[in-house]
Parts: sequence; structure tokens; C-alpha cells
Amino acid sequence: MLKHRNEAACPGKGFYTYEAFISAAKSFGGFGTTGDTDTCKREIAAFLAQTSHETTGGWPTAPDGPYAWGYCFVQERRNPGDYCDATYQQWPCAAGKKYYGRGPIQISYNYNYGPAGRAINYDLLNNRTLWQLTQPFRQWTPSSADTAAGRVPGYGVITNIINGGIECGKGSNAQVEDRIGFYKRYCDIMGIGYGNNLDCYNQSPFA
Repeated sequence: MLKHRNEAACPGKGFYTYEAFISAAKSFGGFGTTGDTDTCKREIAAFLAQTSHETTGGWPTAPDGPYAWGYCFVQERRNPGDYCDATYQQWPCAAGKKYYGRGPIQISYNYNYGPAGRAINYDLLNNRTLWQLTQPFRQWTPSSADTAAGRVPGYGVITNIINGGIECGKGSNAQVEDRIGFYKRYCDIMGIGYGNNLDCYNQSPFA
């Protein structure tokens, strides 16, 4: 499924392993094991798709297509800044630490590292490299406010949760299309349907 993750040109060569994925998944009860078989597979496909988008090394004419190159990178490319927003005093930045995207999820900023660390009972603000571990998605149930904002269950709302402020509620765009492309590839490999609401074009961002 992750056909090119160990290519010589990929900085993540040897980093992403099946054993690491299974170990991390076991830390989140119910991930890939709740619901009927298609639902379980669709959840795994969604996770692999979102993380493949964040770590892709593909390009439009890449061998096997652009969506076969997930898990190529381990951290944000080029020269990322420190991603420290001092206005979030609840999640103070540690001296000398940078909060750019790392690992499959590629979360950024201290105000995301802090809550993420609390969720897994680990101080990510001071030990941020641990976030290179795989973190499966949690179950989400829409509130009445979510429904009014167009946020409905489906693959699209996962994109909204991850990067809605940049990608959602703005009509069709390349970033969301790329995420959907990865998702469809994994669903096709698993032999399952895509489900409904794949995009977030008309969803208001969460924040």
C-alpha cells in the first residue's frame, strides 16, 4: 500500500514500518475495529490517506501515479520556522524548541502540540520529536452547530479537523483534491466504497 516509502530519495526510508503502525494503533482502542468490515477499512483508508497527503513525495507524473508516494517525508520540508505563537499562554513554547510539522500527522504550532500531548499523556511542548509516532483519528459526532455549518460525517470533515482554516469552506481546491485522491486509492486497494461527503468545500472551518 505504501509502495514507495522506502525509496532511496525519500528521507523517511526505513522510518515508517508496519510494526510501528500496529503498535501505535493499539494505543487507541476501537481504531479500525469498530463497526462492520467496510467501516473499519474506510477508517484505516482515511487515516492512511490524510497522512499520505502530509508526507507525500509524489508528483503528477510519478511512477505508479502521485498517490502511490505517501510516507516519503518525516518532517516539514525546506526551512520551517519555529511555529511558536506566544499569545497562547496555556501552551508556552519551550526555549529553543520548534513546533513545525513532524511525522505522519504533521501538526504544527505550540497550541496544537500542547493539547496533543495532553491527549497522549506526554509533554510534547518540551519533547516535541515524540510526535513522529502515528496518531489515529478519534471518533467525531456532529453537534447542531456543526450541522448548521455544513460539517457532516464523512472523509471531508477529517480534512476540516486537520486543516480546515486553510482548505475548507473555500470551494474546490488542489489540497482537498489531493487528500481525496489518496483516500480513493486506499479504498480501491481495499475493495470498498468511498462513502459520502468526501470534500469540505462548503463546510465552515472549526476555527
